[in-house]
Amino acid sequence: MTDKTASDILCIAVAQLNPTVGDVAGNLAKAREARADAARQGADLVLFTELFLAGYPPEDLVLKPAFLKACERAAQDFAGDTADGGPGVIIGTPLKRKSGTHNSIIFADGGKILAERYKLDLPNYGEFDEKRVFQAGPEIQGPVNFRGVRLGIPICEDIWGDVGVCETLAESGAEILLVPNGSPYYRGKVDVRHQVVIRQVIECGLPIIYANQLGGQDELIFDGASFAIGSDKTLAFQMSQFEETVNVTTWKRRAAAGAQNGNNSEGWVCSEGPMSKIPEKEEADYRACMLGLRDYVNKNGFRNVVLGLSGGIDSAICAALAVDALGEERLRAVMMPYRYTSKDSLKDAEDCARALGCRYDIVPIFEPVEGFLHTLTQLFEGTKEGITEENLQSRARGTILMAISNKFGSMVVTTGNKSEMSVGYATLYGDMNGGFNPIKDLYKMQVYALARWRNTHVPPGALGPSGEVIPNNIIDKAPSAELRENQTDQDSLPPYPVLDDILECLVENEMGVDEIVARGHDRATVTRIEHLLYIAEYKRRQAAPGVKITKKNFGRDRRYPITNRFRDGG
Repeated sequence: MTDKTASDILCIAVAQLNPTVGDVAGNLAKAREARADAARQGADLVLFTELFLAGYPPEDLVLKPAFLKACERAAQDFAGDTADGGPGVIIGTPLKRKSGTHNSIIFADGGKILAERYKLDLPNYGEFDEKRVFQAGPEIQGPVNFRGVRLGIPICEDIWGDVGVCETLAESGAEILLVPNGSPYYRGKVDVRHQVVIRQVIECGLPIIYANQLGGQDELIFDGASFAIGSDKTLAFQMSQFEETVNVTTWKRRAAAGAQNGNNSEGWVCSEGPMSKIPEKEEADYRACMLGLRDYVNKNGFRNVVLGLSGGIDSAICAALAVDALGEERLRAVMMPYRYTSKDSLKDAEDCARALGCRYDIVPIFEPVEGFLHTLTQLFEGTKEGITEENLQSRARGTILMAISNKFGSMVVTTGNKSEMSVGYATLYGDMNGGFNPIKDLYKMQVYALARWRNTHVPPGALGPSGEVIPNNIIDKAPSAELRENQTDQDSLPPYPVLDDILECLVENEMGVDEIVARGHDRATVTRIEHLLYIAEYKRRQAAPGVKITKKNFGRDRRYPITNRFRDGG
């Protein structure tokens, strides 16, 4: 084994961990545990993620002076730990200084905070709103000297934009760039991050270590997948996605004298580090939904969850996600049949619950629905039966689920998909009741794809069983809300493959009606779906939060006015 000196070998631990927003003491304890783990692995330095001590994103907590003081105390305490001669640390925390309140890191070694660095480029798009609570750092600050190695420490967005931080750090003598990040998941995000870092490596000529947060925070999922790109623009190491871990990577200084054939080989290279496989899209989406549900339930202190199991695809995959995330003993599934509930649905719901091993109750809703109808007879006299009466079924079910929630402290899992939420195919105070929706940002056809995937795979960390957990009959049959005789979703909506494509064009890509029609869609159908999308905004504002999977989810990313008369071409 080669002897290590300050000048030629540096062992950097990347702490890919799951902090909780606002739990400053808990986050500090987690950081201390990770540092001890890294020390046992022989690390010289531990790189934590963006705003780790606060949790990310802390949003308006940053406006609270007591919160800022708690974070600074934790940072000072953690810096004091480094007096033991073990690894130095780079950790994110908000700091209030004369220049403003900054998204910052502290660099500590030898028992002292040796440097602070402030984020310059504050993101203010999509899910980010940092300009609301932070002030940008006043200037690009140079590298820090750690045991003879000059380290540049840009923070997250500083490498995503074109502010020139990486290039300036290289010109100031930095040898390696270490970047703490809070980069949320969306489908295909790992490749996007790699390309961002490669672009910066080309600009600055330095290796870049990208440490990313893990865990669910309300709608956002932080998927980890930390990595490094070497100065040769190749992947130096790749950490796992959706898994909490501390990995030590070994970096060696390569002398300029080693240059051969005209190639300059001076600089730092990674000689040892993980090379984990990144999951394919269905697995990644499923694991993101699972992680989001698990963290929302656990971090908010719910003992268990309850959902309405209808025999349909949406409630079935939500049940599978709940069992995988929390365990069979923490899910209570409730079938609430009415006169239009088919025998197939009764059997499918029971088969699904049995396959998952969760508690399954049947609570008929005939009496409450008939009671509502009887109570409203006089008020509704002379009117025609229709959606109002159908929605009473959904609202009776919602009331029952909320009663179970109140009585037993169970959080209600909401089960509507993005296709339905887009066009308002959901009932306020009925099937929209609940605390969290793991499939809120999945279109209907994506729900089917994930169900098929789950029937043949068990994701890492899942607590549920292997094998077919969503009966094939649920996947194969025509989807229906079963609010009237022989009803199917396609009675009032286009086929889901058509609907989903139109919605992706309208929501994700902001395409105009003419562009969508040019893809082969019927103009009347497109304009109708656009109209439904706009008028359902008031429902979405009242919907439960849910996992962000796409580039543009409802709420954080897409913020349209409720009162809105714009129609494309109308």
